[in-house]
Amino acid sequence: MRATLIHGPRDIRVEDCPYPQLLADTDALVRVTAACVCGSDLWPYRGVTETTEPRRIGHEFIGVIEAVGSRVTSLAVGDFVVAPWANSCGSCPPCRNGVQVACEHRATWGGTDEHGLPVDGGQGEAVRVPNAEGTLVPVPGVSDPDEKLSKSLLALSDVMGTGHHAALGARVAPGRTVVVVGDGAVGLCGVLAAKRLGASRIIAMARYEDRAALARGFGATDVVAERGAEAAEKVRGLLGGVLADSVLECVGTAEAMDQALACTRPGGALGFVGVPHGQDGLPMGVLFSKNISVAGGAASTRAYLPELLEDVLAGSINPGLVFDSVMGLEQAPEAYAAMDERRSIKVMLVP
Repeated sequence: MRATLIHGPRDIRVEDCPYPQLLADTDALVRVTAACVCGSDLWPYRGVTETTEPRRIGHEFIGVIEAVGSRVTSLAVGDFVVAPWANSCGSCPPCRNGVQVACEHRATWGGTDEHGLPVDGGQGEAVRVPNAEGTLVPVPGVSDPDEKLSKSLLALSDVMGTGHHAALGARVAPGRTVVVVGDGAVGLCGVLAAKRLGASRIIAMARYEDRAALARGFGATDVVAERGAEAAEKVRGLLGGVLADSVLECVGTAEAMDQALACTRPGGALGFVGVPHGQDGLPMGVLFSKNISVAGGAASTRAYLPELLEDVLAGSINPGLVFDSVMGLEQAPEAYAAMDERRSIKVMLVP
């Protein structure tokens, strides 16, 4: 089969790889119908995260189950499933507490499982899924989704759940004012999540008009292109002289965190989901003096999938709009370049 590998900075290749097989009785084999490039995939692509040897890449995919292990009883061949970005067993203490990202038996897409056996990356034609019952979420009544539905289902594997996680960390609720820092797919889904949770005013920080337009379509009432102190003052002006109740940090840089804190009112809440890069630590003096609550981290999207899936199937949210490009799997190198150069918000790859 064909699959995507990263060899080094800006070196993505699509190569022949062995077709996966069941290696454990808790496995499932999924034929991938769509996968995608994540913003976090760009860190190794840019060389910020070192790639020491060629490896499979990709951690978001949807598809059809082709085979299941003997201990898999809640999934069946032919089920259409969403695979969350974090593999999880579903039964260990962290999983039972809704923190599947910290699963004690977690396998890594494109890495290995707890037994040291290789696990396929999501950007390929098929994937062996360890911990199948704790990981995969079947989509009821769906066997062959069209492109529109595929995009939204794929968004549930990571970016929509991650945006939702940021909104929950920031205590978004009816009547609260919100600022979203970051105009990538996660930030845009954060806008959608804030709208879904009933925020009264949502300010998206976006400099690119296509992203600003999508943010407005997702529910942003205002868009701020400024940065730094000027941006915080713009937020204060829009909110009648006060800062935001809830702020979502969806980038992962020190500059983005500083911007988020600058836009949070005293006693407000900040939810962060950006993968930290170049972070020197939270400024404790700011948190102390402003009494800001901080929550977030890596999102356990498996925990949020059932409720978000229900809304997608009902048509009440359409997070798939973050996919502004669709490319064939063989075009994966171009997909990475397009996202790196901000020519595309998010690219869906189809085999």
